[in-house]
Amino acid sequence: MEQDDTPRPGWLGPWLKGFPALQAPLPLADVAQRGWTIDALPTPLAVVRQAALVHNIEWMQRFATERGVQLAPHGKTTMSPQLFRRQLDAGAWGLTFANVHQLRLGLAAGARRALIANQLVSAADLAELLDLRRRHAGVELAFFVDSQAQLDLLAAHWAQLGAGEDRVDVLIELGTSRCGVREHGTALALARALKDHPALRLRGIGFYEGLQVVGETEPDRALMQQWQARVEALLADIETEGLIAVQPLWLSGGGSALFDLVAPVLAGKPGRIGLLRSGCYVCHDHAHYGRYMRTMDERMGTPFGAPSLQPALEVWTQVLSAPEPGLALLNAGRRDVSFDQGWPVPVWHLRGGERVVPKGWQVMGLNDQHAYLRWDPAECDGPAVGERVALGPSHPCTTFDKWAWLAVVDERDRVVDAITTQFS
Repeated sequence: MEQDDTPRPGWLGPWLKGFPALQAPLPLADVAQRGWTIDALPTPLAVVRQAALVHNIEWMQRFATERGVQLAPHGKTTMSPQLFRRQLDAGAWGLTFANVHQLRLGLAAGARRALIANQLVSAADLAELLDLRRRHAGVELAFFVDSQAQLDLLAAHWAQLGAGEDRVDVLIELGTSRCGVREHGTALALARALKDHPALRLRGIGFYEGLQVVGETEPDRALMQQWQARVEALLADIETEGLIAVQPLWLSGGGSALFDLVAPVLAGKPGRIGLLRSGCYVCHDHAHYGRYMRTMDERMGTPFGAPSLQPALEVWTQVLSAPEPGLALLNAGRRDVSFDQGWPVPVWHLRGGERVVPKGWQVMGLNDQHAYLRWDPAECDGPAVGERVALGPSHPCTTFDKWAWLAVVDERDRVVDAITTQFS
């Protein structure tokens, strides 16, 4: 009988890159029983280190709890229902998303509270949001608003939909370089307009500091002091005028690059829930957020008596060609690994069955399906044709969206689980 390679929901099979071409399709739950190891699977292959994954989820949840904030991880990082479930089971308050499509998948994974940290403006989005709220009874949802034009659009859509009197919660977003209200007076005017809005009711305030972070303590501390002053000034006026429609108030910030300084802005006041939207922590990375984490470690020391976040995401490759001294071409490229926040980092070299840390190697460019690995031949040796090299992404978000499945591996490189993603 011929093998059936038709894609099936909840199954893995040869239609997925990184899956063994001659292996019959199998349910996701059966992956751990196959006895696979990294060196037996085809490349390129995306993997998640189990120990680092578990550590990061537990570490970040403990950080949030001890700093007096709630964790609402940004689901757009992974769009993985299995990782959503792990985060929620570890104690996450809920999940954050960028749009209603992502929200739909998060609710299906079990989230009971969710924040869309973005503006909604279309009738289709509003209709879908209302449908999700009806089908998931008791779920708490909110999204961002930042202009009177948006409020007017949504009022018109609401009337066309005949949605009735049960309004939707929103947070006023304050901003500087992306979306968000720029001026205090404009934000306060929005809060006043929301008091009698037919479709929306004010639940709190949100902001995103990430585009302004530099990774140095003094300017980043000054940045968050400015944000705190701005947030508190608006909240004081809103609370004085009694403009918050429902309690407790939600106050939300980003936090992947600066969560140790964002948390104090969100925490500490009765009647408020501080929502930290960090998403990249779940797998961290090997360069971009790694640099920010080193600075945070300098400020925090080693809380909880353990290392802080650890890189968990890798893309395994093989050397296709070594056409000249100091150059090897690997069989993974822009289709397989992040490049928007810097080139990936060579983190492992598998030679003779032994996994070692390469020294003096750098990825200096990517094509669609090739990585250019370079080294100085006078200083070190490079890999041989056919040998395996693992790349550590700089910025995990745009690696996850290149993979429909990722193998979860233990410290002996055995596949012990798998996760799927749902970006499309």
